[in-house]
Amino acid sequence: MNRSEILDTAKEYVTRDRAATHGDAEDNFTQIAEAWTWWLSERLTAPVTAYDVAQMMSLFKKARAKANKAHLDNFVDDAAYSALAGEIAQR
Repeated sequence: MNRSEILDTAKEYVTRDRAATHGDAEDNFTQIAEAWTWWLSERLTAPVTAYDVAQMMSLFKKARAKANKAHLDNFVDDAAYSALAGEIAQR
């Protein structure tokens, strides 16, 4: 995919009604922000690590799942991010 195709796809995604799948974007982003704020509340004195990113992406998927329990992609991705976080934590 070239940059033009990527932008066209992105435009399609943001102009299509994704609220049915993920809930209202602003509400979903607010939930994600709250989860990330909780996660970072004790970590903002140090750089964000790969482990933090994996955990925060898991929180992102949890916020998405809250809006749509039937969208299994959220659970699969959450499990994958958690597995990656566990692997990174052992390094």
